[in-house]
Amino acid sequence: MSAPKATHDYTPGGLDAAIEFVKRTRAELRTLRKVRVWTDKLHIIDVNKDYFEVRGLGYPAADVVPVLKQLNTAFNPDTIHNPIDLEYKEFDTGRRHPWAEDRVM
Repeated sequence: MSAPKATHDYTPGGLDAAIEFVKRTRAELRTLRKVRVWTDKLHIIDVNKDYFEVRGLGYPAADVVPVLKQLNTAFNPDTIHNPIDLEYKEFDTGRRHPWAEDRVM
């Protein structure tokens, strides 16, 4: 892969800054395609394989869940933190929520 279009160095407790980075740089990419999450970083990749990177935030961290939700990533929040034998976890973006998902019937 080529170099990232933009990077952000996450520090513990810096969730708001990471989310603002994602919002601000989102306009630089085309339609998002997938997210790759390592133990210590994540890549947000578009259809042209351009990407931006958040360093210091990986799948073991609790703060990865709100960042992935901000990107409409299709993942299971209950199992995201589980260790794996592979180099990284890969998820598709563009998750859609059903109408009235938040209503209780």
